[in-house]
Amino acid sequence: MNLKALRVHAGPRALARLRERGLVADDVRVIPAAAGGPKGLTLNPLDRYVFGHWLPHSRQTVHLVGASIGAWRMASACRADADAALATLADDYITQRYDHEPGRPPTPRTVSATFGRKIEQRLGAHAVELLTHPRYRLHVVTSRGRHVLGRQGRWRTPAGYLGAFVANAASRRALGAWLERVVFSDPRAPLPFPLDDFRSRAVPLDAGNLVPAVLASCSIPFWLDAVHDIPGAPRGAYWDGGITDYHLHLDYAAMHDGLVLYPHFQSQVVPGWLDKAWKRRHRASPRLANVVLLSPAPDWVRTLPGGKLPDRGDFKAYGDDVDGRVRHWRRALAESQRLADEFAELVASPHAAAAATGPLG
Repeated sequence: MNLKALRVHAGPRALARLRERGLVADDVRVIPAAAGGPKGLTLNPLDRYVFGHWLPHSRQTVHLVGASIGAWRMASACRADADAALATLADDYITQRYDHEPGRPPTPRTVSATFGRKIEQRLGAHAVELLTHPRYRLHVVTSRGRHVLGRQGRWRTPAGYLGAFVANAASRRALGAWLERVVFSDPRAPLPFPLDDFRSRAVPLDAGNLVPAVLASCSIPFWLDAVHDIPGAPRGAYWDGGITDYHLHLDYAAMHDGLVLYPHFQSQVVPGWLDKAWKRRHRASPRLANVVLLSPAPDWVRTLPGGKLPDRGDFKAYGDDVDGRVRHWRRALAESQRLADEFAELVASPHAAAAATGPLG
């Protein structure tokens, strides 16, 4: 099979399973969804196929783990009509607009208030529906500030994140002095692998904290305000889950059976946002042994508008030309249907997946 838009990579355990029986929906136990802002739009047609057409043919419990836009994606996938909910997410994200003074970016308070209303409309109003999905178990990753980062403040926030950056340069564990991972988890079933790589805690996810948890998971420091004192969780300031878990490089290999299916916008799984500069931390590890990772082919990405995936820099590049940005992103979304189409071909042939798969790098 000649895949032009889609690339498939797998850890050694996952590759052995693909060679044995191909890529089948019944084997999927976990689906992670990374932070990455507009880059996640590229995965929307693939998400719609996976959750709207492929996974419904299986019966097992599947854990959906998301940070930032990934949390929004996975929460939308828990709606009864996942295909329609994910299509709505893409339209909401592409057409987002925020009141602001001419020539100046919107304030974090404005972005948080506007975005929060959208999350309440799309997710909060349907909390019972998506939290009682018969098969999916939602887990929303956030980053909780500690010590000076325990509350947002004009001086303490930049000082705290400077300290976090310096600590993370030493090690991810040192970062735990400044931030901790808090996962708001479906109380019906815990994650099927441990969170012992970093300072972590789990909080039951319910209708009362769904919206603030997702909003916090999407709250990029300095772009949005922190979300304080989420119901059911320790007091403090909560920020974007991507700070501690940019690409959710978690201990999936500790699972006893099944595969992790990871639709991602790149082939590397970077642990935290602050690790972007540390290339040695981008390598695959034994924790990814049972992961099947789907990502756009670099040559195909270069055919997209601007020769790249949509990204946060487009907000600045287009400025007040919101209509221009919307057109750019809609074109990229339409082109991304190729990822879904090629995945559909891949899973239709029992042995095509193994032949098309390379090792995780």
